[in-house]
Amino acid sequence: MAAIFYVSSLSDPAIPTGSDKPLHWLAYFGLAVLVVRAVAGGLPGRIDAWTAAIAILMTAGYAVTDEVHQMFVPGRSAEMLDLLADVAGAIAGTVACWVWGLDIIPPASRDEL
Repeated sequence: MAAIFYVSSLSDPAIPTGSDKPLHWLAYFGLAVLVVRAVAGGLPGRIDAWTAAIAILMTAGYAVTDEVHQMFVPGRSAEMLDLLADVAGAIAGTVACWVWGLDIIPPASRDEL
């Protein structure tokens, strides 16, 4: 959150030309992974629907405050498409944590590894 806040505080951040939406997605993907693990109490482990919902709400909530923050930074503005990219990254990061915790390899096959 501190890193996102810092970059959001810059009037003219150094970003590649073109759309910044992939950067928003990536930043909030990473934040969601950290929030999921914090809410779940660490690694490894499955996450339940409650943990996933809390993590998405916390990450999306921070995204809203970040967009409001940018309204007060000279040269920056709040954009709905940025918020949508943030929330999409939060959902993707949470889903990635959920997939990580699945038992995809059947128990019999694990013994062969």
